[in-house]
Amino acid sequence: MPTKKEDIPSTIERSPKKVQRTYKEALDSGHEQYDSEERAHRTAYAAVKHIARKAGNRWELKDKPGPSDPQAKRGGSAARKGERKTAGGIDVEGGSKEYLYERAKELNIEGRSKMNKKQLAEAVRRKV
Repeated sequence: MPTKKEDIPSTIERSPKKVQRTYKEALDSGHEQYDSEERAHRTAYAAVKHIARKAGNRWELKDKPGPSDPQAKRGGSAARKGERKTAGGIDVEGGSKEYLYERAKELNIEGRSKMNKKQLAEAVRRKV
């Protein structure tokens, strides 16, 4: 089933072409593999999170591809059970503390100078 324009979330539409292409290809593949619209979209987002990180109302390419948080590192049924919190597209694993601090600064998050990397990621996730 080819991807239709309305299948693409607005955050993906505002993102670089590579992110859009990755989402569309993974979504089409998800439609072929699964009998669930929701699962196809989850698959597409997982593919995007591997190459990009959430930046406000769009996605930006990561310097280096890879999982964005401990939940994304897990595979198969363990990942689907969702027993761990996700970072909501914030690149906790690949992003440095300095990157997260700068994002927190852009978002005017108070108390950021006293936060560790995990706390910064959580504060940014809540704000975006």
